[in-house]
Amino acid sequence: MKALKATLMGVGAAALMLSCAGSQQAPQLTVSGLNPAKFDTTIQAKPVKLYTLKNENGMEVCITNYGARIVSLVVPDKDGKPTDVVLGFDNIAQYADTINTPSDYGSSVGRYANRIKNGQFLLKGDTVKLRTNDGPNSLHGGGNTGWMHQVYEAEQIGDSILKLTIVAADGENGFPGKVMAVTTYKLTADNVLDMTWEAETDKPTIINQTNHNYYNLSGDFTQPAYDMVLYVNADNFTPSDKLYIPTGEIKSVEGTPMDFRQPHALGDSINSQFDQIQNATGYDHNYCLNTFKDGKGDDTQVCASLYSPKTGILMEMFTNEPGVQVYSGNFQGVGADKDIARKHGITYPKHVSVCLESQKYPDSPNHPEWVQPTLNPGEKYYSHAAYKFSIK
Repeated sequence: MKALKATLMGVGAAALMLSCAGSQQAPQLTVSGLNPAKFDTTIQAKPVKLYTLKNENGMEVCITNYGARIVSLVVPDKDGKPTDVVLGFDNIAQYADTINTPSDYGSSVGRYANRIKNGQFLLKGDTVKLRTNDGPNSLHGGGNTGWMHQVYEAEQIGDSILKLTIVAADGENGFPGKVMAVTTYKLTADNVLDMTWEAETDKPTIINQTNHNYYNLSGDFTQPAYDMVLYVNADNFTPSDKLYIPTGEIKSVEGTPMDFRQPHALGDSINSQFDQIQNATGYDHNYCLNTFKDGKGDDTQVCASLYSPKTGILMEMFTNEPGVQVYSGNFQGVGADKDIARKHGITYPKHVSVCLESQKYPDSPNHPEWVQPTLNPGEKYYSHAAYKFSIK
């Protein structure tokens, strides 16, 4: 009897151990299928983790404080199926590996989104020289040494708001001024992902922040996004040279493949022989928004939208900025990039997504006739973009 009792106790203990092991092997995943444990680490001697925002309509936004990056964005499709609509990785290791898997996926770009020609500009009569990381030019604030690869301090407020704060040193990547910047992501009850960027400086500097989500509203990241329907509320755009630097001209979209004032599928024009599209092998251009007039942007009007006929998901964009960069994922699936596995082991093809990045015009510090990104001590930088999701 004692032997039987001992055997039963042994079986019970083994079952308990197996039960514990099983529970360890089945982590609580996000709706988008992410394992938060794969984002729980320390980088730059600071804690990094995955934060989740959600609303009662089934939307979920997962964000890491490494680069203030949106990792996944889940929206119910026309059939109610939860659909992740942004590209990215499913672990922090790949986000942080700037050598083997460099990316700007979902990041809060700073200090200066987009490019600055020759990495220099005049500020208050003095020449400022920046770190160049895109040939002779500076891109996205220094790329792998810019804000997209820095750890932010995070404060989550309830289920719907995440505030991310960074303090950048004077002289960082050549930019003058110590800057405190706050990125706030808010998910509203009516399915709006609202983004604000605020900053203050102790010296004259430049600030031009944006979010770099790569959207594919079909949720199928294995195919080019040629059926996605794009609308851009802009009569004009700023042409660029072969290094993606604006020529200084502002040209009409009329009669060109740059015209998205009437919504149409990306695939209708992305392979055009038009020189601007050939230079970029797709779209990588700044549009001059009609929603910005007399020095002020109207962020109550739709400035751009994307729509997937496959899922019925419509995304409408609003901003107070004068421009939006439309980028069609031209470097995805090219060269060594085609072999990199991303979220859930998927490799991405060229033109798999579209970015809609609110901004001052590229290289604006070198074009004083354009809206300037200058921020002085005592002033407060404020930029706003919002993305509203619905079913059409």
